[in-house]
Amino acid sequence: MAPFTLAHLSDPHLAPLPKPRLIELAGKRAFGYVNWTRNRHKYQRREVLDALVADMKAQAPDHIAVTGDLVNLALEAEFAPARAWLDDVGPPDRVTTIPGNHDAYVRATSHRFGETFAPYLTGDDGSIGFPSVRRRGPLALISLSTAVPTLPLMATGTLGRDQLASLEGILERLATEDVFRVLLVHHPLKSDARQKRMTDAAALLALLKRHGVELILHGHDHVHSTVWVEGPNGDIPALGVPSASALAHGRYPAAAYNLLSIEKDNAGWRCEQTVRSLGAGFQVGQIKHVRLI
Repeated sequence: MAPFTLAHLSDPHLAPLPKPRLIELAGKRAFGYVNWTRNRHKYQRREVLDALVADMKAQAPDHIAVTGDLVNLALEAEFAPARAWLDDVGPPDRVTTIPGNHDAYVRATSHRFGETFAPYLTGDDGSIGFPSVRRRGPLALISLSTAVPTLPLMATGTLGRDQLASLEGILERLATEDVFRVLLVHHPLKSDARQKRMTDAAALLALLKRHGVELILHGHDHVHSTVWVEGPNGDIPALGVPSASALAHGRYPAAAYNLLSIEKDNAGWRCEQTVRSLGAGFQVGQIKHVRLI
């Protein structure tokens, strides 16, 4: 049987940003809008995202995971274009997405992500909420949400007690099945940045130490990363990826995505990671290939 291929991209931060109404720029959005108009619009580019997605489609993955931050300021006018973009990436049975902190930027529209992308969030049991489970081939995709409105200049995320308790029950059940468990979460599990961290990461790490998964995929930091976290039967790879729409700037690399090849390997699993990234002339090519498991 051929390996199952899972593509992973994150933080598309869809451009262009719609012109906000003056009333929408109160509070936190004012800071975000100034940042966008002065800086972010220069390197968050739609043509970059289009080139990356075209290359990803050419690889014909079996499923695609998008780990949050589809929009920028969670303006009402951002959600319909973001849904149209995701529809073009693939249908809901072939694409799974979760929210990031920018998708719940302010309380007034924090509900809009769930409404707009419901078909891409719905678990196999028909529920819309987190955590959720979607089974695709040999995979069990376990979606979490760390997306909560925060104060200006903060980009933290939180799971909360209820979500963690539900996740423990899901992992206990999946541990009895022969499935490759992939945890999808926007914020990284380990971060030194107080303003950008997952506030209850320690609780999630403790839960994974008890029950484990095979792979963790996240976004948020806009950089390539592989961090190993402790599981019950060995370390678990946690992969981050640059923003899917970014030109290289400062310490941040150009847009990239992960391509994970997953298959049974005797009594265990084999997982290989290929990283494809934007290069000169908006050409996308492979920059890394490694066996993770």
